Amino acid sequence: MGENSFLSIGAMALLALISLRFNATLLENRSTEIENKVYLTAFSLADDQIEEIKQKAFDEKTVEWKAIPADQLSPAESFGVFDPGESTVNDFDDIDDYNGYQKSVSLPHVENYSVTSTIDYVLATDQDVISNTQTYFKRVTVLVTSPYLSHSVKLSFVFTLHSK
Repeated sequence: MGENSFLSIGAMALLALISLRFNATLLENRSTEIENKVYLTAFSLADDQIEEIKQKAFDEKTVEWKAIPADQLSPAESFGVFDPGESTVNDFDDIDDYNGYQKSVSLPHVENYSVTSTIDYVLATDQDVISNTQTYFKRVTVLVTSPYLSHSVKLSFVFTLHSK
């Protein structure tokens, strides 16, 4: 074989390696793009839940707006328990009705997401610390999970009695 044949074989091998690496890069970029869309959807679902909760009263006892001492607010043990006349999420009228609320979301391109809300009283001085007593601060935490997420998405928002 001549020198040109060896050069041709070497050039073809080099082209094959470059082509394989190019295809691998394209697949990796596509996977990253899909993963970003899944996380963006999860963040959107969590944000939508918080925005829905923002439309509600701070507490069952403040649905009709009035000044109220903190110790007269609903105790944390009653969070998530259906109040009289509240049988579905459409009947929720205050923030803590969403405690323990879970919904599944499955639409085209948005399959098998689970959105769960938890509500806690938190300290005025440190909203990362759960309070054992009623305060004028409630932290809403929304957790979104999906088999397509490698890590769950968690968003929190702190409401005050007059945060509307």
